[in-house]
Amino acid sequence: MDSFLVRGGRTLSGTVRVSGAKNSALKLLAASLLAEGSSTIRNMPAIADVPAMGALIAHLGATVRSDEDAYTVEVPADLGSEAPSALVSALRASVAVLGPVLARTGRAYVAQPGGDQIGKRGIDMHLAGLVGMGAEITYGPDYVEARADRLVGADLELPYASVGATENILMAAVLARGTTRIVNAAREPEIIDLADFLSGMGARITGAGSPQITIRGVDRLTPVDHVVVPDRIEAGSWVVAAALTGGDVKIDAAVPAHLRMPLSKLRALGVEFEEGDSHLVVHGPVSPTSPSRRLRAVDIVTLPYPGFPTDLQAQMLVLLTQAQGTSMLTENVHDARFRMVEELRRMGADISVEGHHALVRGPARLHGARVQATDLRAGASLVLAGLVAEGETEVLDAHHIDRGYADFAGKLRALGADVERATASAGAAA
Repeated sequence: MDSFLVRGGRTLSGTVRVSGAKNSALKLLAASLLAEGSSTIRNMPAIADVPAMGALIAHLGATVRSDEDAYTVEVPADLGSEAPSALVSALRASVAVLGPVLARTGRAYVAQPGGDQIGKRGIDMHLAGLVGMGAEITYGPDYVEARADRLVGADLELPYASVGATENILMAAVLARGTTRIVNAAREPEIIDLADFLSGMGARITGAGSPQITIRGVDRLTPVDHVVVPDRIEAGSWVVAAALTGGDVKIDAAVPAHLRMPLSKLRALGVEFEEGDSHLVVHGPVSPTSPSRRLRAVDIVTLPYPGFPTDLQAQMLVLLTQAQGTSMLTENVHDARFRMVEELRRMGADISVEGHHALVRGPARLHGARVQATDLRAGASLVLAGLVAEGETEVLDAHHIDRGYADFAGKLRALGADVERATASAGAAA
């Protein structure tokens, strides 16, 4: 059981660079299966989920090579159609191969996906979209199988702006016969990045980033060379880290336009920062004694983009523990995001949960403790809490954090934090 060891009390300062977006990179690997030939995807993040998705598409017949942050995917004329449990069970994003494999081969057999345990995230909307395009679906407790000689364009309205469903339908529709319209589509920057990737292949897509996406199917796509959009969730995590500890931190390769709602809430909290086209500079220190520099309680509600992202909820929960007054954080996207609250309570946080609302009373004096990462974002947030806790914090199950943050400990140390990643066998820093 690997862990992060954090000794609090250090002021962060310096420059940190944001990696490519996890939530885009994984879907682009899946989308590469749509075009026979060699596609290159650059600015890939060095996170555990990327080679896991690479192994899955390799099982389907692709040849995957990596050179630093560039992945080259060689896709054969004949693809496999089965994604087994051994490769799918640990990776929620693996369901993204369903649409492209069905579009390419006429059949897709995908084991039920795994990943973070953050609530009920069924794939009913994914399947309903494919059925609307003519697919026949059979499924059991541990698999889904879809069949269609060729998908047919359709008008599809999502009951909820699901990112995963929008992506799967989008990837399936680019090779369908006729026109597909996705109404109430997800609007995240990662959706735009996927649409740009597919358009570079020759797909005919309009409206990505808006509530309605129109896809006019084509007979064939060609390989593409593409650069992954920066990770807005990682960028937001660095803003929170800087705001927690003080100091001046420059965040390079960040796109402030992708963080409008989080930055608005951070500004309301009292965090001071400057925005550039592709960077942010957070100014500190935040003083616990000066009223003009003290963090102020705010209320936050998570919603689909452009609302406040659920993937930044845990980080903001930590920051709210240091704000003066009582804040309410409402989680509307995933129903198990508050599993980490008990871990924060071990560190001295004053948080009570009722349903999908968390009341946070601050400022709390946090102290080091042995806590457990319950998922990717919770794990990173507990490390951030350790930055301002007295004494040493040990965050267990470090593998969760590895799934979404490249060299998290190394980047924190470069900013002045006292953090190391320890292995259970040796107890030594990685």
